[in-house]
Amino acid sequence: MLVDRIDLFHVAMPLLYPWRTASHEEWAIHSLLVRMAGTDAATGDRATGWGETTPFADPTYSPEWASGALGVLRDWLGPAVVGREVGSGEELQRLLKPFKGNPFAKAGLDLAWWDLEGKLREVPVHRLLAGGAADAPSGPDDPRIEVGADFGVQDSLDDLVRLVGGAVDEGFRRVKLKFRPGWDVDMVSAVRSTFPDLPLHVDCNSGYTLADLDLFRRLDRFGLVMIEQPLAHDDLVDHAKLARAIETPVCLDETITSPDRARHAIELGSCAWVNLKHGRLGGLTAARQVHDLCLDAGIRCWVGSMLESAVGSAFSVALATLPNVHYPADVFPSDRHYARDLATPEVRFETAPGGGRFALADPAPGIAPAPDPEMLEQWTLERATVLPAAERPTPAQ
Repeated sequence: MLVDRIDLFHVAMPLLYPWRTASHEEWAIHSLLVRMAGTDAATGDRATGWGETTPFADPTYSPEWASGALGVLRDWLGPAVVGREVGSGEELQRLLKPFKGNPFAKAGLDLAWWDLEGKLREVPVHRLLAGGAADAPSGPDDPRIEVGADFGVQDSLDDLVRLVGGAVDEGFRRVKLKFRPGWDVDMVSAVRSTFPDLPLHVDCNSGYTLADLDLFRRLDRFGLVMIEQPLAHDDLVDHAKLARAIETPVCLDETITSPDRARHAIELGSCAWVNLKHGRLGGLTAARQVHDLCLDAGIRCWVGSMLESAVGSAFSVALATLPNVHYPADVFPSDRHYARDLATPEVRFETAPGGGRFALADPAPGIAPAPDPEMLEQWTLERATVLPAAERPTPAQ
């Protein structure tokens, strides 16, 4: 397909309440919406695809941040793609390879390409992803993926226990707890004593070091499914040492920023789980490659979230349909974090008769959600357009 035009929107989506972790506190989610227009060279058909990437407002989760990612997309990545024929996600990644790092920025283009490709071929993204090639789609027409409940740092343990109880009553069968100094072992103990059989894991968001080994050993008695990203965001070696020293499995999130990083983690024995996030990995193309590496190595995967709108969540649902995903995903109903979603339609949820909350992959071509024009206008902080070189305005002399 020929990429005709790219439009970029830096938005700030206000949260209902602050999202507190070991590394940052967010009152609004800063996200980049990428609109890619393209033409099928064989048929002349035209379509538009949407992507969403969410590096947050400041470089606390990763070295990237939203306004910086917009600049990289506007000045470097977008011009490398627009006006070019791009026949696959791998071809797109080859065009972006000369530019070091910046996986969140690259993910915006990659996701928009997958949506555009799906719309041109009239195939849902989850089927394109499962088939491995656009011309050989496979997979169920309406797959369900199980989702879990997540809770950031609360004002009190009583508040947290009450919220976890509400999630259990709503049918969620696993809970993730944000974990940071001062909100750690006693917090886990309070939840575990109230819910002795509930699958739980903690997410440390890179908040600790190997000096905290005794603290992690104390967690072994709670029967957690995993400890997510306990040590530094760019570390593999110390995570391998920690994994050998405790009984609870280690999951890597921030550290896994590419297929090569995943391969190194596997070789070092740094983790037993990998959190797949399409933004952090540079898009669906790289996320599928990491999934396949983990599958071959016996490392289990699950799908995380950056609190995206329905656009980003739809890609998460598609990613979670892959066969090596073994844990309920971080995909949330829009009203969990927002008074109103930026995009429509919202990702659909249901509770199964036997328990469990599920999100459904929409059978529409590409992904179904797209930004609501009114909300996009209201929440946009900065925008930019990238055109082919022949169509760009000539600088004033």
